[in-house]
Amino acid sequence: MNFHDLATFMTVAQEASFSNAAAVLHITQPAVSKRIQALEQRFGAQLFDRVGKQVHLTQAGAALVPQAQLMLATLADTEKQLHNLAQNVAGSLTLATSHHIGLHRLAPVLRRFVSLYPQVQMNISFEDSEVAHDRVRQGRSEVAVVTLNPEGEQQLQSQVIWQDPLVFVAAPDSPRKVSLAWLADQPCVLPGAGTFTGRIVLQRFSEQGLLLTPTMSTNYLETIGMLVNVGLGWSVLPRSMIGELSVLSVDCAPMSRALGHVINPARTLSNAASAFVDVLKEFSDDYAGLKLPI
Repeated sequence: MNFHDLATFMTVAQEASFSNAAAVLHITQPAVSKRIQALEQRFGAQLFDRVGKQVHLTQAGAALVPQAQLMLATLADTEKQLHNLAQNVAGSLTLATSHHIGLHRLAPVLRRFVSLYPQVQMNISFEDSEVAHDRVRQGRSEVAVVTLNPEGEQQLQSQVIWQDPLVFVAAPDSPRKVSLAWLADQPCVLPGAGTFTGRIVLQRFSEQGLLLTPTMSTNYLETIGMLVNVGLGWSVLPRSMIGELSVLSVDCAPMSRALGHVINPARTLSNAASAFVDVLKEFSDDYAGLKLPI
C-alpha cells in the first residue's frame, strides 16, 4: 500500500477536485490522476465519478474514506513514536574497557554520561584490550574503550581519543642514560607479546636488530610499575604512571600508543551507545584545554 496514494485520495475527496488537490499537494494534476488510478486498480473499484469538472465519491470511495483516515492516522502516530524512540537514550549499554583505561581515564567520562543519561543501565566488562576487540567483533559489547591495534582492524571501526606517550622506566637508583642494546641485555618486565603495548615495544627493538626476552611478563601495567620499583627489571609504561620511577633516556625515537573507542560497523549502535561515544569525544585530546562540567 502506497500511503502517498492514500493521502492523495483523501485530498481529492476533501477538495472535490483533482486540480485543487494537485495545488494543495504541490504536484501536477496528471500525478494526482495516476495515484488515484493506482488505488482503483489495487481495489478493483472506481473511487470517484467525474461529472464535468465535478468529482464525487462513489460508494466504494465513500467506504474507503474512514479506512484511509484510520490508516493515515496510524501511520502518523507510528512515525511520532519512532521519532520519539530515536531521541530517547535509555536501555542498557554493554561496554568493554581495559583495566588501565578504566582506572586512569574513564571515571570522568562515566560520571558525565551517567549525569546526562541516568536511564541507561551500564554493563561494563574489564578486559585486556585484545579481548575487548574480540567482544566487539562478536557483538558481545557495543563499544570498547581500549588500546587500539597499531596495525588497524579490518572488521572494526576505531577512533583515537587519547595519545598515550610511553617511556622507559627503571627503579629509582638506575642509570638515567642508556642504549637499546644495553637494555636488551638487562632484566625487564613487559606486557605480554600478544598485547598491543607489548608489540610496540618489541617492534622498537626489532627495528634495531635486537632480540628482547622479558624476564617477567604481565598485562597489568600497575603490577609492572610495582615490579620495576622493587628492582626486578626495567619496563615501558605510560608517562602518566611514572610515579617514583626513574625515566630512562634511550637512544631511540619516542614511543606512544593510541587509546580510543572501537565499534563494529556491521552493527547498528543503540541510542545509548551513540550517546556514550559522543560524550567520550568530549574528553579527547582534541578537547584539551576545554573545561567540561562533570
